[in-house]
Amino acid sequence: MTSPGLALGPLRPSYPIETRRLLLRPIDPVGDLDAMHAYLSREDVCRYIPPEPRSREQVAERLANPELVRSELDTEGQCLALAVVLRESGDLIGDLIFFWHSALHRSGEIGYVVNPEYHGQGYATEAARALLGLLFDEFGLHRVTARIDAENPASAAVLTKLGMRQEALLVENEWFKGRWSTEIDFAILDREWRGRAGLGSDS
Repeated sequence: MTSPGLALGPLRPSYPIETRRLLLRPIDPVGDLDAMHAYLSREDVCRYIPPEPRSREQVAERLANPELVRSELDTEGQCLALAVVLRESGDLIGDLIFFWHSALHRSGEIGYVVNPEYHGQGYATEAARALLGLLFDEFGLHRVTARIDAENPASAAVLTKLGMRQEALLVENEWFKGRWSTEIDFAILDREWRGRAGLGSDS
């Protein structure tokens, strides 16, 4: 683990990252195209994330950009993108993202999307918990944040289960998809993560 006061170096996970039911692995720009398009084309999925619903061609164009599907990070400012797949079937059910904000401050931000066909089974919590484990236990981050829309209580429930604290409520801070959006900011520190890990995990 990184010592306090030392900036992070390159972040290179060992794949796959395994949980009880899931595998987190690099995104395959060709092989994962159809499964990702299946949910990134949906209005309900895109309601609370910046992109609009995308055509298959638009998803393919995004996946063809190596900066947007990085599986390891060389420097701050880059983002890590991981596929979330079921261990038993290998089916892709969503994806995770980590934005590396600062090497010196050992900080970053996470995000996640799960195909609604798989909602209600704890997959988002399980996948995001594994990502936090990677960030804190292997990479030595000090602080991880997440930002959500206040009208998305399901996502707030996921972050709460992960042990993240609500730190800020930004009322109507952004004009987002035809309305004023209120943002809720969550965060967790490395010592909070370690303390929660000692209590065991919940789903």
